[in-house]
Amino acid sequence: MSATSALRRAATVTALTAASVLVAAGVASAHVTVHPESYAKGATDGVLTFRVPNEEDTASTTRVQVFLPTDHPVLGVLVSPRDGWTAKVTTAKLKTPVKTDDGTITEAASEITWTGGKIGAGQFEDFDVAFGQLPEDTGRLTFKTLQTYSDGKVVRWIEEPADGADEPENPAPTLELTAAGAGTASTAPAESGAKATANASADDSTARGLGIAGLIAGVLGLAAATFAFVRTRGARS
Repeated sequence: MSATSALRRAATVTALTAASVLVAAGVASAHVTVHPESYAKGATDGVLTFRVPNEEDTASTTRVQVFLPTDHPVLGVLVSPRDGWTAKVTTAKLKTPVKTDDGTITEAASEITWTGGKIGAGQFEDFDVAFGQLPEDTGRLTFKTLQTYSDGKVVRWIEEPADGADEPENPAPTLELTAAGAGTASTAPAESGAKATANASADDSTARGLGIAGLIAGVLGLAAATFAFVRTRGARS
């Protein structure tokens, strides 16, 4: 193999490897998520933020449906206005009424649908939902979500994660409910939903960025070593 051919091959491998790393990182973060990722059981007066990224290159997201569990209901749901979007909250009768200090609750929000807006390619939208109280009798809430695109495609983010298993292909946004007083628990929001979402996103982006930077640095180092080897071999020839 000539020095030129070896160098060209090393450069191709480097480019392909770096591109694969970047693509993988983008795919891993493209699903609908809920922030923060955890709250204390029975937490009151908080905010949940549903982050919806657009993963299509040729279509926009035009409809988002989030389904709230009614077997472990979220009480006192209020939707924050979002420019360009209209929100509709659907309620359902509870099979098991919930007793609170303010009386017995017999129905709760079961679905929130946002329409009228648009999330373009390479963009995302945050939808804030305030709640009065989270359930105390479960350790996890799953919010199955349907994402509809302008071309008619519907992505069903409805798969529930299994303990110890890999993340499913279309995972539903999941909120972990921790014991009161646990390190990640919160009985009340310490910051606004938008700020909490921004901080969570920043942490995720930083960790992802450091990982990507390390991998790319390793690939570039390998390419440099290959180049040096080829030059030395060519000089000896």
